Amino acid sequence: MKFLKFLKVKYIKWISERKSRYLLSQKFINTIEPSHFPDSLKNPTDYYLRAFQDFHRILPIELRDHRAYFGINHRGFGEDAFHSMWWRLFREFKPKNFLEIGVYRGQVISLIALLCKQEGIDCNITGISPFTPVGDSVSKYRGALDYHLDTLSHFEHFRLPKPNLVQAYSTDKIALEVIASCKWDMIYIDGNHDYEIVVKDWVACSKAVKIGGLVILDDSGLSTLYRPPSFATGGHPGPSRLAAEIDSSVFQEILQVGHNRVFQRRA
Repeated sequence: MKFLKFLKVKYIKWISERKSRYLLSQKFINTIEPSHFPDSLKNPTDYYLRAFQDFHRILPIELRDHRAYFGINHRGFGEDAFHSMWWRLFREFKPKNFLEIGVYRGQVISLIALLCKQEGIDCNITGISPFTPVGDSVSKYRGALDYHLDTLSHFEHFRLPKPNLVQAYSTDKIALEVIASCKWDMIYIDGNHDYEIVVKDWVACSKAVKIGGLVILDDSGLSTLYRPPSFATGGHPGPSRLAAEIDSSVFQEILQVGHNRVFQRRA
C-alpha cells in the first residue's frame, strides 16, 4: 500500500509539472492589473491561469526567489499565483496594518514585510498562531519543530524587521484582544479550517477590519465556479461554507485567485 501511495504521489507530481510547463509555454494570456479584478469573479479558473503566468513572467525576481525559498523542504504551502495576488493587492491598497491568523512558518507575513521593504511602506505586521504542530480535520503538520523560532529565522534570512508574533489560538482571549486592538487595513484568515473555528475567526476579524479594508479568506473556493488545474487545489469545506454565508451588503467580494477570496468591507 505504501508503494502504491508513493507511485500515486509521483504521478500527481509529474502531471502537475507537465501542466505547469504547458501553461508557461503558451502565449501570455493577459496581465492582472487591479482594473481586471472583476474578471476573477466572472471566470475564476481563467483568471487563476493569468495569475500563474503573471508570477512567472511579470513578478519581480526577489518575490519569485522568496516563493522558491519557502518551497524548499516544504517550508510553506500556497501556490505561485498567490504571490502575484499579494503583490497586486499590496501595491493597490498599501496597508499600514496587516494581520494574519495562522502563520505556520511565516511565508505570507514575511512576503508582506518584503513588499513593505520594496515599496518603502511602514506597516504594522502581526501574526496570531499557536506555533505548534496542532492540526485540524483536514491538516496535519510536522512535529519536532519550534515554529516560532523557525518563523523568525526566515525574517532574518531576508533581513526583514521582526513582526509582532502572538503565540495563541485565534479564539483565545489574548488573541481576540489583539484582533480588536485596531482597525486593520488587511486581514488574512488562514488558521484552523474547521467550520466552527473559521466562523469565529470571521466574526472577530470582520468587526476589526476598517471600512474599505480587506479580509482575505484562504481555502474557500469550493463554493465557486473555480476549477483548479492539476497543480492547485480548490480549498476546504469549512472556509468555503463560511464564504458562501458572508453578507454581501457588508462585504463585497472583489477578487478571487484560486482558493483565496478577497472581501472588502463596505459598511
